Amino acid sequence: MYSYEDRLRAVRLYIKLGKRVRLTIRQLGYPTKNALKSWHREFEQRHDLPSGYVRRPRYSKAQKERAVQQYRDNGRCLAATIGILGYPSRKLLSDWVHELHPQAGTRIVGPSQQLSPAVKQAAVIALCMRQGSAQSVAQELGVSRPTLYNWKHRLLSHDAPASMKRQQDSPPGSERAELEQQLEALRRDIRRLQLEQDLLKKANELLKKDLGIDPQLLTNREKTQLVDALRSTFALTELLREVGLPRSSYFYHRARLEVADKYVEVRRAMTDIFERNYRCYGYRRMPASLTKQSVNISEKVVRRLMKQQSLVPIARRRRRYGSYMGEISPAPDNLLNRDFSASAPNEKWLTDITEFQIPAGKVYLSPMIDCFDGMVVSWSIGTRPDAELVNTMLDAAIQTVTASSERPVVHSDRGGHYRWPGWLSRIAEAQLVRSMSRKACSPDNAACEGFFGRLKNELFYSRDWLSTTIEEFVAALDAYIRWYNETRIKISLGSRSPVEHRRELGIAV
Repeated sequence: MYSYEDRLRAVRLYIKLGKRVRLTIRQLGYPTKNALKSWHREFEQRHDLPSGYVRRPRYSKAQKERAVQQYRDNGRCLAATIGILGYPSRKLLSDWVHELHPQAGTRIVGPSQQLSPAVKQAAVIALCMRQGSAQSVAQELGVSRPTLYNWKHRLLSHDAPASMKRQQDSPPGSERAELEQQLEALRRDIRRLQLEQDLLKKANELLKKDLGIDPQLLTNREKTQLVDALRSTFALTELLREVGLPRSSYFYHRARLEVADKYVEVRRAMTDIFERNYRCYGYRRMPASLTKQSVNISEKVVRRLMKQQSLVPIARRRRRYGSYMGEISPAPDNLLNRDFSASAPNEKWLTDITEFQIPAGKVYLSPMIDCFDGMVVSWSIGTRPDAELVNTMLDAAIQTVTASSERPVVHSDRGGHYRWPGWLSRIAEAQLVRSMSRKACSPDNAACEGFFGRLKNELFYSRDWLSTTIEEFVAALDAYIRWYNETRIKISLGSRSPVEHRRELGIAV
């Protein structure tokens, strides 16, 4: 509450500063923005401010008398009176009763804290040992019936019986009654243990959780699934109490689960795309594949759906095959210098050899990759990393060069295969340009190494080749490379495969 002088000082400063609210409050340190404007409006209307404030009573005299009369007619229960009228507070109603009926002040009890603990204890004993109704006991003590039961819950518990008449009527030392109580307690324990066991089994069966999972740590959605699965066996109340799920949360998540999944068809399409493409498409290529099927969803939704469907590509690292045999002949310079970009086909080629070790034996792949779009120009597959493997691949690559002006740069590592006379003579006859990486520096041929990594992650590591023969593996490897050229989309090519990309540009394939 601000004094008359404080309010007048604030209004005058506000006018002096050109009605700038923030500057006025910053200099004075008070009041609020709305209060200052209210004082100014009042000052302009009356050319002065009132000396003080007079608060209008919230409740009229008639409302006060009605509340007190309702209290006296309703068993002198504060909570019941407030529930009927909707006003006032317990403290205010108690004050009204003492004000209008002071002679009955000793009979009217407001908050339960006004009575001593001994009186409350005696009231609870009278409630439990009563022969009549609980309302009669409450009237004798001058309190309401709900207040009496609140005292009983605090001093004893919710499970304690509110009346002990049956226990008094039964003869002392009754063994039959005691055995029945023990039997009932055992039945409750068995049912509780059975409920805990069924919850753990369902959590393992439906949610794929460990058998030792704590149901309290599950999400509300998972708890709802467990409760629905066991509702035919146990009561809903005990299920909700055991998993610690509020009743409102259960019905909310149950309604959400009953709503039809709008992504059912999208999930099926994603699973089909994932399985048809060697289980290697991630969240970048999956939306591009869906777009080709006229299904447009965001990358965030694709990530979530792929996680829910367990569509996760497998990525593992294995040791790489090395073909370095020492400096057996002079090595040409590294002409690419890690620049793997090309403006046209047959401008820069990359080659290397990689090894696949399966239970049936070892298989080697020697490809020739075009830097223009990553297309595998030619490849050869064999069981030995010899000169025939790389020479066959080079002969097939040379046949793809149709224009006489095309002189691709053939870049490789320093392996012995690319220094043998057969390789050198073929390079010279085709007038190709040699380029080699530095010694023990795989990043100099990173684009080719990247192709090997993708190939093994998408084809080799994700499968079990235990019962596969050499011939079957060679056929699978050849089919993958053809799929890589013709079908597998690349984000860098506008979500098209290398063959589709060349056809879009009008380049013959």
